[in-house]
Amino acid sequence: MSVKGTKDAARTAGRGGPEARRSDASAGIPAQDPAQVRNVALVGHSGAGKTMLIEALLAANGMITRKGSIADGTTVSDSDPSAVHQQRSVTLSVVPLLLGDTKVNLLDTPGYPDFIGELRAGLRAADAVLFVVSAVDGIDATTTALWGECEHLGMPRAVAITRLDHPRADYDGVLAACRAAFGDSVLPLYVPVRTGGEVTGLLGLLSGTVSEYGTGELRPTGRPGSARELEEAESARAELIEGIIAESEDETLMDRYLGGEDIDTAVLVEDLETAVARGSFFPVLSTSAVTGVGAAELLEVLTQAFPSPLERSLPDVTDLAGTPLGALACDPAGPLAAEVVRTSIDPFLGRVCLVRVFSGELRADTPVHVAGHGLADRGHQDHDTDERVTHLYSPLGANLRPVSSCIAGDICAVAKLGSAETGDTISGREQPLLLATWEIPEPLMPVAIEADSHSDEDVLARSLGKVAAGDPTLRVERNAETHQQILWCMGEAHAEVVLDRLRDQGVKLHTVSVVTPLRETFAAPAAGHGRHVKQSGGHGQYAICDIEVEPLSRGGGFEFVDRTVGGVIPGTFISSVEKGVRSQMQKGVSAGFPVVDLRVTLVGGKAHSVDSSDAAFQAAGALALREAAAAGRIQLLEPVSSVVISVSDEHVGAVMSDLSARRGRLTGTTSSGSDLTEISAEVPDQELLKYAVELRALTAGTGRFRRRYLRHDPVPGNTVPVA
Repeated sequence: MSVKGTKDAARTAGRGGPEARRSDASAGIPAQDPAQVRNVALVGHSGAGKTMLIEALLAANGMITRKGSIADGTTVSDSDPSAVHQQRSVTLSVVPLLLGDTKVNLLDTPGYPDFIGELRAGLRAADAVLFVVSAVDGIDATTTALWGECEHLGMPRAVAITRLDHPRADYDGVLAACRAAFGDSVLPLYVPVRTGGEVTGLLGLLSGTVSEYGTGELRPTGRPGSARELEEAESARAELIEGIIAESEDETLMDRYLGGEDIDTAVLVEDLETAVARGSFFPVLSTSAVTGVGAAELLEVLTQAFPSPLERSLPDVTDLAGTPLGALACDPAGPLAAEVVRTSIDPFLGRVCLVRVFSGELRADTPVHVAGHGLADRGHQDHDTDERVTHLYSPLGANLRPVSSCIAGDICAVAKLGSAETGDTISGREQPLLLATWEIPEPLMPVAIEADSHSDEDVLARSLGKVAAGDPTLRVERNAETHQQILWCMGEAHAEVVLDRLRDQGVKLHTVSVVTPLRETFAAPAAGHGRHVKQSGGHGQYAICDIEVEPLSRGGGFEFVDRTVGGVIPGTFISSVEKGVRSQMQKGVSAGFPVVDLRVTLVGGKAHSVDSSDAAFQAAGALALREAAAAGRIQLLEPVSSVVISVSDEHVGAVMSDLSARRGRLTGTTSSGSDLTEISAEVPDQELLKYAVELRALTAGTGRFRRRYLRHDPVPGNTVPVA
């Protein structure tokens, strides 16, 4: 079954889209045993070649008849219209392969920093990581930082150097860069074999055989390495063997090797696979998506060296009240515990959830409990709902193929779960559970939007709920002070994708400038006279009050003091004056922003025995504050945030200079290890509107920051009289 959006269907029709290139019709790939499952996330910077590498692996395995094109939008992974438009992956995509009895779920993750939420979801669903590095562009600081993150998580890793077919490919240089960035345990299993300057095969350093990839051939042919090829690779072979032996549990192996013994290849391969699975050794593979070089070798590493879900620990689990429960096991017979790692909206099926099953078995046409807790600050209120799973699918990019069940360790798609959101836990209705959520980055770039017309506002509200349900890195906020609808995004590319998705759902909207929520206060004491006297037949309106206004210190709030004497204003109307003053403070007295940090003293006034009323004295109080503002000076206040920026040591100077240009005040620096420095500063919010993007450009994509509201400070040069 093919499930596609209207735009996607129009895009691929007649152009050889992934559905047209499939060779396995509508059959899904269910896993039968967790031991025969491999979940591998492909990560790397944008343009490294992850998506095209998956195309080459699909072609090598016979899953598709020919490889698609990113430029034409016909790859299996990148089916999202925004991915086609931006010419890069913007969402997490799953592509399963069946290699013998082993099912390999390849998780294609976006490489652009704006979509780090999709990357984190991919890491959550994976048991191992394949770092894809371009032989042309090398590695960047973001990829190096991601390696450290995977190391912290204890993820087994391997490296695939891609684009060996490119004229500017520098395999040796990029390999050296990988070892410098990732460590000495990063070693190649194969070295390229060149014919006429082009890479046509790979020499296995352990086997000594050459895999030759002929033009148009999916499978390589093998031959013994020539004497010259073996001699040129001897140094790399020796280093590989020593690296494997160093990770071996057999402590006598190194002494035997150094003593001149020829270690059996089968022993080395077994130790290699063990070291890779436990995350202490990281093999390097050489590949080309264009020629197919290295595809067979990479598939072998994915199935033989990477761990199964049985070898990985599971997330912590609690009951719905938050009480920790015992550790779960990856057991199909255990209690059901699965997690929604991605949510999308399909025009035909509605909400489609990509689900990783950690324990138990998810079956079609069964009741489940859907729970989401801990993301209320993102606009995702805690929820618990009983629902029924109607259909399960095995995803192949955008194509969904029916399966009857999904066992522990496997990944599937579930349609029509009305309440499920990304990060939710799916468990048995009789034993509801909550899985600990993964780290979700905070969106820090605001985008203000407005519906084109009043009739579009309801459509916008509904669509925002759908888009936010599938994107935990998006925060939707209705600012109570500026009354703007704010989308907090990870960056400009993320914002573009969110807006495209809203428009795809029929929402007519436009963006506007973000209004910083300023406030007003009095810069000096002032006095105001409020006279509200009207007589137009019948009961009139009569209220007069005199007030004195003085500013309080920042954060002083509001004080109202009654100093009238002789009952010039009846006690029942004193509170009416205060209500009128408070109401005017909310409306503002200069630029329409709320007035803060103020003491108002009621010193006099007059009342009428018949015509005075609560409403009249409220009007007089508001008028008195406006007159006091007109006679005095009003100071605008801007919000200031406490900002903590984490950057590499080499970028500290540039970041500090930039903060100074943003009117920031440095409050301290702290070394956080691993050549990182945390810079603390106080910065006006107006200077932070696009700081998420600008910091990334300033630090080669490695800078991160977090912020929290601190206070409102005077805007420089904005102490002005009110006309």
